[in-house]
Amino acid sequence: MEPNTKHTWRSKLHEIIYEADTPSGKFFDVVLLIAILASIVLVMIESVKSLDERFHDFLNISEWVITILFSMEYVARIVSVKKPLKYVTSFYGIIDLLSTIPKYLSLIFVGTHSLVALRALRLLRVFRILKLTRYIGASTNFIRALKTSRAKIGVFLLFVVILCIILGTVMYLVESEEGSGFSSIPRSVYWAIVTLTTVGYGDIAPATPLGQLIASLIMIMGYAIIAVPTGIVSSEMTKFSKRDVHTNTQCCSNCLAENHRDGAEFCYNCGHKLHYD
Repeated sequence: MEPNTKHTWRSKLHEIIYEADTPSGKFFDVVLLIAILASIVLVMIESVKSLDERFHDFLNISEWVITILFSMEYVARIVSVKKPLKYVTSFYGIIDLLSTIPKYLSLIFVGTHSLVALRALRLLRVFRILKLTRYIGASTNFIRALKTSRAKIGVFLLFVVILCIILGTVMYLVESEEGSGFSSIPRSVYWAIVTLTTVGYGDIAPATPLGQLIASLIMIMGYAIIAVPTGIVSSEMTKFSKRDVHTNTQCCSNCLAENHRDGAEFCYNCGHKLHYD
């Protein structure tokens, strides 16, 4: 009976902490999100000297309470999985650790307390709370689309670099005698990049009519150039979106893989059963 009981509470704990499809799991993530936001607000308030002097004790006690809660959560996450090292070395595991230890380090090293702002990275969990894993799936398609189209984008970027070098050299020839800031080819290439991307800092500006005409053409060209990589990636994403399947927030207790298909009984990554026996 004891092993079954052990599996039961570990399974329940895993379900609450790692999944958001159940009321208890959703409640846990909402409470965690509120605690994260509260911690960040406390750090921001503490950075204001006048407020820190006035409410220092309250801010310090509140931060310790939140830090202890996060420490308990971190331990619970380790206990509830079958391979603790897998969680500890995972992306979220590292973020959880980094967001917990700064307060403890502040007891030893001065100036490390501000590192608690790293907790902002934990807000990525909001996607699980809102059941937006389908959008995370879309972001996965976006990454795959970028990888698939990297050759096309690479060629396009090379073309843009060559174009900026040519345009910068032309502007140097046209404007170098007017004292308008085009003092060298590298500086002129910098201006071409700023203008082509439609940023336009204004620190360098053409003074001659011909230079202004070229600048106007570059500005118009910039709008068309910005749209090209967007079209390339969008085309690839359309191909992947046709193969999309619905996923849920189930997390494998063995390898921590997420985004399993609805109704899946086994992990797509390691083949382990998604629930404790």
